[in-house]
Amino acid sequence: MSCAPPRIPLPPGFLRQPIAHRALHDRKARRPENSPAAIRAAVVAGYAIEIDLQLSADGRAMVFHDETLDRLTAAKGPVAAHSADALGRIRLHDSDDGIPTLDAVLRIVEGKVPLLIEIKDQSLTMSETDGRLEEATARALGAYAGPVAVMSFNPSAVFHMARLAPGIPRGLTTSAYDPAAWAPLPDAACDHFRQIPDYDATGSSFISHEAADLARPRVAELRSRGAAILCWTIRSPAAETAARRFAHNITFERYLAPLPAMP
Repeated sequence: MSCAPPRIPLPPGFLRQPIAHRALHDRKARRPENSPAAIRAAVVAGYAIEIDLQLSADGRAMVFHDETLDRLTAAKGPVAAHSADALGRIRLHDSDDGIPTLDAVLRIVEGKVPLLIEIKDQSLTMSETDGRLEEATARALGAYAGPVAVMSFNPSAVFHMARLAPGIPRGLTTSAYDPAAWAPLPDAACDHFRQIPDYDATGSSFISHEAADLARPRVAELRSRGAAILCWTIRSPAAETAARRFAHNITFERYLAPLPAMP
């Protein structure tokens, strides 16, 4: 891009209401991650919600974390091999829910709580994406009026969203990029992305950073320049206390993060 797109600040709710990671999921309560049941529970509780997107074979944005169906359903193989209708008929483990489209989730949330959308890397190599998932995301969000923001580990996806939906706040999901955890991503790529070099060029207004790495000087530098700092993934009150020394807000699971007092 010839010049950086303008930054769109996060709406205040993203910094006030703890963000339920993959919605308020609890498989024992028949609310698996990213399921309509988990999304409804988060809305009722008053939490902001984080969800993930993958692309269907017919170009729809689907709310699902993994590239493959194996971990979360009885089906096997890539999500991208199935149509949106077919994915909707595949039941999530410990649930009566199928895999929802982004459109369906937007109808559930209806602007009641902030919605943070992570666009999963479709290149699988943190390289240029073809823009199809980003186009589907922008299309679904075109008429949505609630507080929403988009992010991705892959800066290419964020560049696409700056072009396709310039009025929606966007950010980068960021990490310590430990090569052992990110294999087979080359060490040189880990070294590159660890520095968060694309924050300005993407017109990002926030990052969501790996909680164990929040003390990194680059995170403090971005915060001092006005970046909103979110983090992932907090799993206990003690971890929340530690994270809030560096981050404006948390993304949590496996416990109920305290909500702010009503004004």
